[in-house]
Amino acid sequence: MPIEIKMPALSPTMEVGKLAKWLVKEGDTVQSGDILAEIETDKATMEFEAVDEGTIASIAVAEGTDGVKVGTVIATLTGEDEGAAPAAEKKSEAAQPKAATEEPKATAEPEKAPEAPKAEAKPASTASQTQEGRILASPLAKRLAAEKGVDLSGLTGSGPHGRIVKADIEGAKAGTVQVSAGKPANDQAAAPASSAAPAAAQAPAAAAKPASVDMAPETRKLLDDRIPHTVEKLSGMRKTIAKRLTESMQQAPHIYLTVDIQLDKLLALRAELNDALKSQNVKLSVNDMLIKARA
Repeated sequence: MPIEIKMPALSPTMEVGKLAKWLVKEGDTVQSGDILAEIETDKATMEFEAVDEGTIASIAVAEGTDGVKVGTVIATLTGEDEGAAPAAEKKSEAAQPKAATEEPKATAEPEKAPEAPKAEAKPASTASQTQEGRILASPLAKRLAAEKGVDLSGLTGSGPHGRIVKADIEGAKAGTVQVSAGKPANDQAAAPASSAAPAAAQAPAAAAKPASVDMAPETRKLLDDRIPHTVEKLSGMRKTIAKRLTESMQQAPHIYLTVDIQLDKLLALRAELNDALKSQNVKLSVNDMLIKARA
């Protein structure tokens, strides 16, 4: 029977979340404890682990979808026994004619030595990668690697299922590159450099265009294409902060207190200080003085 994977409540106050990234795809086999996706809550981006074992039959919510309610079905998991027998039968049926056609060859050419498998020519990589080449690393490890300039493809993860964790990044040196057997290190370093060149050339063009982010018409009018700027979507945490601040002003009763203060001496001191700082083109305001006194 298919198992429905639903959007989890990863925090006590979570009502909706953003499915930031899928770490599996349809057809992948997962075990209990495997990381399925990265979900952005109202407080942080967290990893969502599989509870059951099976194969990902379908993905209902695409990655990058925002505002997914808790309890919404985001994927379907098929049990290990379901669909396994037909697949095995098809595989055996396909193998039988192939074996029948290859048998005469084996008898006709008994003296020909078997060719070495091509897999031996390729050195095995020690990086924590899946069959699709995706590097398994926690969000914290990815962020630390970007800050320190560490190449994740050259690291071997010490976490569950070979996942790269924080300790692996802290123990690695900046610019770490995995050197394959029989290949000089400078060739390995040349590949990232060559791929970084076109990326650097495209960076100014990408930065020049504001991101397509939903915003109020009043806010969009404030943007001026003549002034360099970037538009970024608010994270779940920033949205929650904005919501709480608005609620505090709308729902909580406010009492405003006013007081009259005589600032003759402060204004006199400000005038003296401004005269002394005139040669440095520095001018103090009353607000500067109040902040200094308050601090």
